[in-house]
Amino acid sequence: MRVDGSGKTGTGAGIVVSDAELDLIRDSVRALCAGFPGEYWRRHDRERSYPAEFVAALTAAGYLASLVPEEYGGSGLGLRVAATILEEIHRSGCNGAACHAQMYIMGTILRHGTELQKKCWLPAIAAGELRLQAFGVTEPGSGSDTLSIRTTATRRGDSYFISGQKIWTSRAEYSDLMLLLARTTPRESARKRTDGLSVFLVDMRDADASKLSIRPIRTMLNHSTTEVFLDGLEVPAANLIGDEGSGFRYILDGMNAERILIAAECVGDARWFIGKASDYARERTVFGRPIGQNQGIQFPIARAYVDAEAAALMVRRAADKFDQGKTCGEDANIAKLLASEASWQAADMCMQTFGGFAFAEDYDIERKFRETRLYRVAPVSSNLILCYVAEHVLGLPRSY
Repeated sequence: MRVDGSGKTGTGAGIVVSDAELDLIRDSVRALCAGFPGEYWRRHDRERSYPAEFVAALTAAGYLASLVPEEYGGSGLGLRVAATILEEIHRSGCNGAACHAQMYIMGTILRHGTELQKKCWLPAIAAGELRLQAFGVTEPGSGSDTLSIRTTATRRGDSYFISGQKIWTSRAEYSDLMLLLARTTPRESARKRTDGLSVFLVDMRDADASKLSIRPIRTMLNHSTTEVFLDGLEVPAANLIGDEGSGFRYILDGMNAERILIAAECVGDARWFIGKASDYARERTVFGRPIGQNQGIQFPIARAYVDAEAAALMVRRAADKFDQGKTCGEDANIAKLLASEASWQAADMCMQTFGGFAFAEDYDIERKFRETRLYRVAPVSSNLILCYVAEHVLGLPRSY
């Protein structure tokens, strides 16, 4: 990918690209997605199977390596490009959830990994020889309270031995590597609340089944979600990312990237729903007139469009700040809130516009309705985002 006409690169991660180049990327992603029509996704949804062919196509096209620097075999692009890719995947009716984690996990290694770790892992990830899709943070007893996790990593010699349980660790069955957060210092012994957590890159390929086990969780959507159980799993000390005890700070970068990229997916979903509803409202005739002539149909579609466009602007601002190396927690959270609400409103609007036909699998609306509903809850709930804004932006007293 060429640098834009200014010849400048971002002060954060990735080469700066022009809007015209982003449009070319959109066209290319859309063309790839055309090879994976609704029936492909309906089949995987019914069977709760992993869309391996789609992931392979994205890998071969280089999209999953977009954030990997060129010296490690990637494209060296920024988060705004990654957001554009994922938005277009969802706007095309596909689902990036099968592989989006590789993009937002990448930042932790790029920003905090050693040169040796980058040389060891990134070229194989960029080439598609290794999958980095699993992010082991959430636990049954802590939920969104990350600082209360209980999975522990104890160092003995040149290894750490990790025990605990993770939940909602999507794609663990289809990933070679997992980025894992564990406590290396007891919470009561930590100097600060945010100290004592460490990040590890866990190679799951040859793990002893008695030390690492993965249990699928069947949910209302095909998200390859699992529980992961660790019982004294040995991980080389060389797989520790950054300094021991500083892991919480490291994963915040990944969490901001995750929220921005998920927000981009939601914008893509919203635009898909709006396109479907608009087309149907123009074509569907009831009582001798197209239903789109009625303001009761027009207004919800127009409102969904307005909200989606506003969310898209916020996603762009958040991604630009991330790429420039600026503080972007406020922007990432607001983008996630606005986009997830916009996609859900658009989904509900589309269901109402189609009426009974929306419940038929062949229209794909009910599938994407279920898929986009997740993002009002995960990776962070709307209420917790409002808590963040109230406390960290508006200076109100902490509510939890």
